[in-house]
Amino acid sequence: MATETPASQREHVLTVDCVESPGIVHAISGFLLDQGCDILDIKQYGDKAQRHFFMRIHFSFGSSASSLLPELQPPSRTEGLRHDFAPVADRWQLNWQLEPQGRKRRVLVMVSKMGHCLNDLLYRTRTGELPVEIVAVVSNHRDQEGLVQWHGIPFFHVPVTKETKPDAEARLLELVDEFDVELVVLARYMQVLSDELSLRMAGRVINIHHSFLPSFKGAKPYHQAYERGVKTVGATAHYVNAELDEGPIISQQVIEVDHTYTPDDLVAVGRDAECAALRNAVRWHCEGRIVLLGNRTVVLR
Repeated sequence: MATETPASQREHVLTVDCVESPGIVHAISGFLLDQGCDILDIKQYGDKAQRHFFMRIHFSFGSSASSLLPELQPPSRTEGLRHDFAPVADRWQLNWQLEPQGRKRRVLVMVSKMGHCLNDLLYRTRTGELPVEIVAVVSNHRDQEGLVQWHGIPFFHVPVTKETKPDAEARLLELVDEFDVELVVLARYMQVLSDELSLRMAGRVINIHHSFLPSFKGAKPYHQAYERGVKTVGATAHYVNAELDEGPIISQQVIEVDHTYTPDDLVAVGRDAECAALRNAVRWHCEGRIVLLGNRTVVLR
């Protein structure tokens, strides 16, 4: 009798999007049935205005598939699935990705002086809450170097000035290639990426900022918000594009406040909102839950 493969190695996630057409669900579910797979979870959405269809399926090889293909190791099983699914994808003109469930994405984090978002990501990665491997941290300051080194992660100090910005971005791209990075996370990195870099890394860079934009720009936005008597504090995580802080929104957090909150209280609440919005965005991206639709995202939660 074949040795039972651990569940984490049998399970996969398939994410697809395409022009809406009758028969797509039947074709995909039929393919999985033919492969001896069991659907564990399915999320789907049809955008009527755009006539576009989205679906995420979490499935597992059933006992019949495991016994029929006992010689296949997990990487071969995944590649075999991709090979066999390709004709289905071609027929229905699907955009798709198929990954083992729980595969850890290789992430590079960028940070400046403020470390709350970085610390949250490091902690939740260390505890296994996020399906990521933080392979490097890049910063234009050294404030968070000790924290990163304590976690045993390579830290790279890459100063940025107006004159050295092209060289700094070239160094970043070198690190992306060197560490085989799949996702770059700007965890309160206080430098604007060039249009060229944003286009080259489209869909692979997530940023976080406070949701007071564009109302309170510049220094000390929370102090400006205090002077205006705001009643909510929030944060927005989004993909980076050539438009500053206007990329496709992934996750937002809003927390109610009132007149008793001091500027320091608002800053503290804002930190919590930023951490929550950013980690959700990273998690959903790495779990294959996000599909881009123009300047919008569909998040199949």
